[in-house]
Amino acid sequence: MAHTIFICTTCAEIGGDPKGAALIADVTARLAGFGDFEVRAQDCLNACDKPTALAFRSEGKAAYLFAGVDGDADGADVAAFARLYADAPDGWVEDARPAGRLRFCLIGRIPA
Repeated sequence: MAHTIFICTTCAEIGGDPKGAALIADVTARLAGFGDFEVRAQDCLNACDKPTALAFRSEGKAAYLFAGVDGDADGADVAAFARLYADAPDGWVEDARPAGRLRFCLIGRIPA
């Protein structure tokens, strides 16, 4: 089953530079050889006031939207959540503690 992580490449702190591209590179490297993940750049996820935003999607699974992700420091937590998401048959991650700080960045979970 294909999984996609969309990472915003346009949102940034006021006066700062977008960190989405760096996060894409980090997460892609961390997930190399793990499952069927595509990490994709997205121009906007409409959570501009809390950069950086990202989303998880997979057919037949719940979708997730996160914002306030630190593009410099949260790559390991994003990869940890990716593993949890891949292991959840319906995408419903019941215990996100292994995803560290990322679990506090959750904006919403949408049922399949």
